Amino acid sequence: MGIRENIQKIRERIERAALRAGRDPGEIKIMGATKTVPPGKIREAYQAGLRLFGENRVQEGLKKIQELKDLPLEFHFIGVLQSNKVRKAVENFSAIHSVASLKLAKKINSVALEKGMSYPVFFEINLGAEESKSGFPPEVFFSSLEELYSLPGLKPLGLMTIPPLGENPRPYFVKLREILEEVRETFGPEFKELSMGMSDDYEVAVEEGATFLRIGRAIFGERT
Repeated sequence: MGIRENIQKIRERIERAALRAGRDPGEIKIMGATKTVPPGKIREAYQAGLRLFGENRVQEGLKKIQELKDLPLEFHFIGVLQSNKVRKAVENFSAIHSVASLKLAKKINSVALEKGMSYPVFFEINLGAEESKSGFPPEVFFSSLEELYSLPGLKPLGLMTIPPLGENPRPYFVKLREILEEVRETFGPEFKELSMGMSDDYEVAVEEGATFLRIGRAIFGERT
């Protein structure tokens, strides 16, 4: 199947999963995860109705943003963000889903304040205690809440996670939703988003409350 057919199939599956969970499918956003995906395929996804895309690498993303500037696309940053790339990320991406430490949050806050912005962010939570993955361990996130709340250049929207590969993702999605509910009052009513679910598990993520799905392979095919 082509990109248009893939997106249609994904939308149908999301709708069924949302209805199973008693949710409104309209509150769930599909983000095309475009790591290594060429601009031509992003154009195809746009023509099929997709407007939101996520990049894992700043430099790769900047090239695509420039090449596709004739289209009304929204790009979010979803990969591991190095401190020396924060300025370019804030300047060129509409949000960062992978704020993985207090140090990184403070750096984003500093750049945002310089620019007079309140910059949209998601805090990444490492629920699997995986050394190979970035993200706040839950206990560190809870102990950092007061400092995170005090950063005026940030506009916290919600939480993000990536479950351990090969494990049942549902308990991790449930836990992320529980953490969001526990800390939601700290950050206010806009802090309601859950960025979770990818090509292999997005239906489960929808059932457990996901509002942003980061889908790559199921839309664009295997990465080259």
